[in-house]
Amino acid sequence: MSTITRLFDFAYYQLEKYNLSDALVTKYDNEWIKTSTKEYLEKANTVSRALIRLGVQKNDKIALISSNNRTEWNICDIGILQTGAQNVPIYPTITEEDYEYILNHSGSSYCFVSDQEVFDKLNSIRKNVPTLKEVYSFNDVKGCKSWKEILELGTDESNQDVVEDRKNNVLTTDLATIIYTSGTTGRPKGVMLSHENIVTDVLMSSPRVPLRDGDSIALSFLPICHIFERMLLYLYQYHGISVYFAESIEKMSDNLKEVKPHVMTVVPRLLEKVYDKIYAKGTDLTGIKKKLFFWALDLGMDYKPYGENGFWYELKLKMARKLIFSKWQEGLGGQLELLVCGSAALQTRLTKVFCAANIPVMEGYGLTETSPVISVNVMKGSGFRIGSVGKVLEGIDVKIAEDGEILCKGPNVMLGYYKDEEKTKEVLENGYFHTGDIGEIDADGFLKITDRKKEMFKTSGGKYVAPQILENTFKQSRFIEQIMVIGDGEKMPAAFIQPNFDFIKDWANRKNISIGTTNEEIVANQSVIDRIQEEVDHANEKFGNWEKVKRFELTPDIWSIEGGHLTPTMKLKRKIIIGNYRNLYTKIYG
Repeated sequence: MSTITRLFDFAYYQLEKYNLSDALVTKYDNEWIKTSTKEYLEKANTVSRALIRLGVQKNDKIALISSNNRTEWNICDIGILQTGAQNVPIYPTITEEDYEYILNHSGSSYCFVSDQEVFDKLNSIRKNVPTLKEVYSFNDVKGCKSWKEILELGTDESNQDVVEDRKNNVLTTDLATIIYTSGTTGRPKGVMLSHENIVTDVLMSSPRVPLRDGDSIALSFLPICHIFERMLLYLYQYHGISVYFAESIEKMSDNLKEVKPHVMTVVPRLLEKVYDKIYAKGTDLTGIKKKLFFWALDLGMDYKPYGENGFWYELKLKMARKLIFSKWQEGLGGQLELLVCGSAALQTRLTKVFCAANIPVMEGYGLTETSPVISVNVMKGSGFRIGSVGKVLEGIDVKIAEDGEILCKGPNVMLGYYKDEEKTKEVLENGYFHTGDIGEIDADGFLKITDRKKEMFKTSGGKYVAPQILENTFKQSRFIEQIMVIGDGEKMPAAFIQPNFDFIKDWANRKNISIGTTNEEIVANQSVIDRIQEEVDHANEKFGNWEKVKRFELTPDIWSIEGGHLTPTMKLKRKIIIGNYRNLYTKIYG
């Protein structure tokens, strides 16, 4: 297994080199259940034998829909891929209509689901998916076949030779998976990734992730149906890292303390929430403890890597880490050495303060279409720069087009969009994938993302506005939970703002201000509006007159994935949000 060319090779490589007793660990009925590398592969082969007995052929499509990351997902992934079939992961939180579209578009013949809720959504549209032969559930679900039936069907090893033959005939250039992008507009697109696409991205990313091989624990939380987390799971397997699967966002704090991970992946929104909780605890302190907390926080905001701030700063930082930041570590399990962050732009203040707290945040950049990593920061070898997404991985060619768009070429670039040559041709030209992101590469080779090409807009005065830069700045305010900058074709930029209702209630309580109890009352309260205006005015100081947010309206809704405001990777669904708040848009612009 010295040469890894297919995705299932990672598990065999781990068996040969590390043979972990706790390769994959999931919590069932309040108990962490460990699956060894050996058992992982035995069960994967059992699934392969069963699927072949069910008549699954090379290039068949099998869907996986799970509410949370778990051992069974990974077993099925390898079991499917070894047969030469393709794994079609589906976000559990999308609509029934999208379930139906993806299952029909992919032509999925079988589907594995995690639980009752997912099964009920799937069952409601099942009659409209003629290719779907059967559904199996990991949990015991009434009216649904259990995946244990698959394990039972595959117990007989008499057709293992067929599995071996199928495995041997899977080429590195073969299609491995179709990942339907969550999409901020329109129908999801099926990104076709080969074994080679993902394998090369894992191997190119490997030198950037400073893990202790065979001696580290990862906590997996981000959805495995997204390529970011899935690619990291293959990387963990390659490095012999034990993977524990978090139960849910609500139980994340408990899981961190139980598992004590060394590494985990995050999205900016999760880091923002962690920071806000820490900050809130700091404001509850009194006396010298409170002064020390905010002294350490201010120190963290000035953080620079590699001792750039000099001896005196480093001495103060050492003291702050001992007195204050060590408590942050304890809250995150006590052993966290690395946070790998992707999916959206991270506020530089968060990078600084977490690095100051001795919890390095390695921000990277990529897309589903690039398997996904294009670049990532790393502390070693002067490869870390705050405000950038690191240097481009060795083996990938990135260039900046005349209009500032980032173009990417390499073995990690997708095969194309499934059944959509037209859209494929729109984004793939001369081997270069057009990312849709605007960026620049500095003199030292660090890549910086400035905005989404499609999200930039012109005001009626002909000036370009980059909304993401504005939004990231405004979200640094504790009063603002979410913000979307608008103004395409209008005379000025404006914004919809979802306030941080919990913080505003605390603020009002401290100030003895009556703001009402419901969200509707809060967003209509003049004291709240005036206070958020102060935050807007402060943030506006950083921008030119043409891009300042001149007006805003507050929304009473909590923007969420379930509410349709956000994609599963927490990006704004801009067209939907504008549609939802058409009345507020009219109020702003007339």
